[in-house]
Amino acid sequence: MSKKTIILGIETSCDETAAAVVEDNESGIPKILSNIVSSQFDIHKEFGGVVPDLAARSHLEKIDLITKKAIEQSGIGIDKISAVAATAGPGLIVCLTVGLNFGKALASSINVPFIGVNHLEGHALSPKLHTRINYPYLLLLISGGHSQYLRVNGLGNYKQLGTTIDDALGEAFDKTAKLLGIEFPGGPKLEKFAEKGDPNKFKLPKPIINKGGCNLSFAGLKTAILRITKAIKTQQEKFDLAASFQKTIEEILYEKTKVAFDEFKKVNSQDKTSFVVAGGVAANKGIREKLIKVSNENNFEPIFPDLKLCGDNAAMIAMVGLEKFRVKQFDGLDLPASPRLPLDESAIFLKGAGVKL
Repeated sequence: MSKKTIILGIETSCDETAAAVVEDNESGIPKILSNIVSSQFDIHKEFGGVVPDLAARSHLEKIDLITKKAIEQSGIGIDKISAVAATAGPGLIVCLTVGLNFGKALASSINVPFIGVNHLEGHALSPKLHTRINYPYLLLLISGGHSQYLRVNGLGNYKQLGTTIDDALGEAFDKTAKLLGIEFPGGPKLEKFAEKGDPNKFKLPKPIINKGGCNLSFAGLKTAILRITKAIKTQQEKFDLAASFQKTIEEILYEKTKVAFDEFKKVNSQDKTSFVVAGGVAANKGIREKLIKVSNENNFEPIFPDLKLCGDNAAMIAMVGLEKFRVKQFDGLDLPASPRLPLDESAIFLKGAGVKL
């Protein structure tokens, strides 16, 4: 009987210290043996956002304990680990360095291969932890730092179809929540806030909705929210503005996803293609429902990660590590942390004033 491949994953790209153990499975769907995530919400709450130095210090304090806990919960000994995978980027450089260096040191000490992982690829492949997905597929990655449509051709093979030209969607949620007085981290809480409001109360802009292909823009929407919050006086108006924001985002993604479907079909003409939605914002119930609707209307199969796998976690890092282990894509112990690490390195960088679409 051949030895099963077991990967230890480590994730410290922002404000979650995470470690997980994932085991290869004959079914083709890996088994999560443990998945520990320690959040830093209480540390950053008073600042209204993540403070990089405080986040890095917390990672340093917790990484050893969290990793030991993940190994203990997995029920396997450290001698059974086939390789160590750690996030190499993108993210906050002071945070990335903690997990990356810890992963390298651990791999070296137990004499197993080390694998550096692109955090975004972790999100891209996260549904493969519970669902069989065939390449190529269309990916919408929506998180606090990224918003983009990509054609996923295979491991490490991505083609960007569209991206945000300014703010990421998760950033727009967080900033809107802050303007509405919702405690950090406000983005995930905003949808609950919106349930108490009238989604038709405020008419909000939908930037570049009829141009720019499937590129996205949220800065103008954020500016409109800022202007309105200065004028509203009641709590109900805040609920109404949250509901109007949620509805507007859903409508933007509905329209832009139709364009992305058309772009994808120009190259791939399968009868039924998977449409994967991943990243922290993929946990938003209203967005999920809207994207399921547009998928069904256009003969795409919508696939979302389990809710516990939408946010930053180490199981998705171990998943990529497992895929790389199968094809012997290992890294040296001199691999640097990279704060900017795009999935499609050939894609044109569109952010900034004066971008022409």
